[in-house]
Amino acid sequence: MIALHDCDIATYERRLLNRLVYPVANPNLGFEFCKGYYARVTDRMHGRVTRLFMSPLVRSLEQMAPSAPFLRFLDSFRYPLAGEFSMQANLARVNRIPWDWGLEVGVLAEVYRNCAVSRICQVDLADTYEHKHQTLSADDPQKGLHRMACDIAKSLLRTLASEGMVFTRDHLRSLLVRYVRMAEDTIARYHADALLNGLEFDRHAEELAVATFAESLRQASNEFVDSPLGLPLIPNWNRVLAAIPNSSISFASRRKRLAWRR
Repeated sequence: MIALHDCDIATYERRLLNRLVYPVANPNLGFEFCKGYYARVTDRMHGRVTRLFMSPLVRSLEQMAPSAPFLRFLDSFRYPLAGEFSMQANLARVNRIPWDWGLEVGVLAEVYRNCAVSRICQVDLADTYEHKHQTLSADDPQKGLHRMACDIAKSLLRTLASEGMVFTRDHLRSLLVRYVRMAEDTIARYHADALLNGLEFDRHAEELAVATFAESLRQASNEFVDSPLGLPLIPNWNRVLAAIPNSSISFASRRKRLAWRR
């Protein structure tokens, strides 16, 4: 099995890794993939890309394609953009993933294609979780959350297109309008949550984030129409072994060394 988690976790403790790998490591549970989630609430709400972009976007797409099972699958995760997951090595060998900020969506898309849903789980990793915050970068589409949201949207659109969903420019214009309306409604609900729980809430900053993410979605839509395939995904390990057969020898010998050390 393999596990991956972010390297900028400020509240990291060993139990986080234990909880991340346990569902896959325990043979009695029968899971092949585990996705982590966690609360990111201090004196204010964090997770702007998930709260104000990913969730409203997925639910806007669900309104356009209510029968798309992949969208229901994505919406079932508490924190789909969390960077923490574990999986069996055999599953990792066949997965192809994006190299950009669409990594998390791409991983979930590949797992959905290559693994039975009943063998996928999610687990709460920590009581408190804090890590480095990205800047919004409202004026620069190549940096920060602006770039992140664009890459996520492109990964999501290409995944849905591979499932047979059709996107024309008119569809994408409608999606942009639906997203903005749903995101604005989401801000109102979060404002009420913040007032009820005594949290700091900068409504102007939230509105600015939604405007920035709307621009990210517009840019992603244009790039998707111009180049539906986009840049190729990272080759999976089966492709690597086919192209470089000798790498299987070094991989096997490394596994023996690791087993000997254990």
